[in-house]
Amino acid sequence: MAYIRGLIDRLLLIGAVVAGGLVPGFMAQYRQRLGGRLDQALIDLSPWQKIADQYFHGDLASLIQYHLASKDPTFHSEGGAISALLASVQHLQRQVAALHGNLFQQAAYLAWHADPQIARATLADWVPTFGLSADALLFALIFAVSLWLVFQAGWSLTATGGRRLAARLRRGSVNAQSHGGGAGPGRTPGASDSS
Repeated sequence: MAYIRGLIDRLLLIGAVVAGGLVPGFMAQYRQRLGGRLDQALIDLSPWQKIADQYFHGDLASLIQYHLASKDPTFHSEGGAISALLASVQHLQRQVAALHGNLFQQAAYLAWHADPQIARATLADWVPTFGLSADALLFALIFAVSLWLVFQAGWSLTATGGRRLAARLRRGSVNAQSHGGGAGPGRTPGASDSS
């Protein structure tokens, strides 16, 4: 059993180092895709910004309110579309700003706030790359050690539980034999001791 545990232990540690080293590459590709979406949203917003610059002193909110106040349904709908586009740009800008920290801050942000649609698209086109920067290697090492410690704790708890269960089963079979009507091994119940 010790051989199997040692083998699993080493394979897990190697796999965790490799997996941890791939995470920074995924995050870099996620940032690139996010930046591309932001660039496209800004391009889509720019004609509206030019109109706001020309007629509303650059205030997009005033342009949106002007459209929304219109009785013309088409013009009113454009106000909703511009508003949604502006909200999208602001959301993407916040995400890009949040991903300017160090590797550990980026990983924490993505763990809790990643956009599922962008994450799926990134994963679909992901080209695995192993980061060799100091941060990436440190991240891989910390990731691997953390996973290894979880494995060690789980194995120890499982082994302890297995030993306790085996001890209970042994005690139960010993108690069943000792309370089985006084018949010991090689004796039949009810047989007399005289010959």
